[in-house]
Amino acid sequence: MTLTYIFHSGFALETRQSILIFDYWHDPSGCLPDVLKKAKPVYVFSSHFHEDHFNREIFEWKEQREDITYILSKDILRHRRAVKEEADVWLGKGGSWNDENISVWASGSTDSGVSWIVEVEGKRIFHAGDLNNWYARFLPDAVPGQTIYSEEFEEYIDPIAHEKQYLGELKDIRKMTDGFDIVMFPIDGRIGNGYTLGGRQFIQRFKVGLFVPMHFVASGFESSWRFSEFTEKINVPLWKISKEGERIEV
Repeated sequence: MTLTYIFHSGFALETRQSILIFDYWHDPSGCLPDVLKKAKPVYVFSSHFHEDHFNREIFEWKEQREDITYILSKDILRHRRAVKEEADVWLGKGGSWNDENISVWASGSTDSGVSWIVEVEGKRIFHAGDLNNWYARFLPDAVPGQTIYSEEFEEYIDPIAHEKQYLGELKDIRKMTDGFDIVMFPIDGRIGNGYTLGGRQFIQRFKVGLFVPMHFVASGFESSWRFSEFTEKINVPLWKISKEGERIEV
């Protein structure tokens, strides 16, 4: 398989028989046209409606070829970012779908939409979408049952309840599988101290063949490399992405 980093949380995974594209937003390096020219069926995933995970430009690809299957989170429909006829499959948490090439399960998120579990050609893939322990930096000062005002998020938040939700989502995923060959997960330095905590909690609970950081566009490539400090301790390979359009054989 060949995994290509497109941008932010966007990836293209080319297998022997198909192409999977996750959470497309932008393509700064111009790598996607070559991917879309390949004579393999294409599956396009969008985990939720936020503009950095869903771009309506994906529907224009249908003009280039007909063998595209759109698998989208139901919250995109609820927020009227698309109409029902534009996608082939709409999934919420707990939903599943399969054809002769891939099997898909929609797992939960601590933000909008879903995360994705995909089985393809004997490999199990995880794309987290916006599943993460986003408020980790507030945990040291948090008091159970009390909220904290975050100027960054412009709202009152309950970090302890949020972490409990996050760990609950991981528990639900653990009921389906104990490991993944590839994991694409947010390692976002912009959320401050503890930005690696969600990833650490993930790799403590699952066997991981390759950990792929994402969602780091605002804090820079090297901010995501710091996660190697934790993956190396348990012999999990980390892809240290250094540019848009970069590829790795997996």
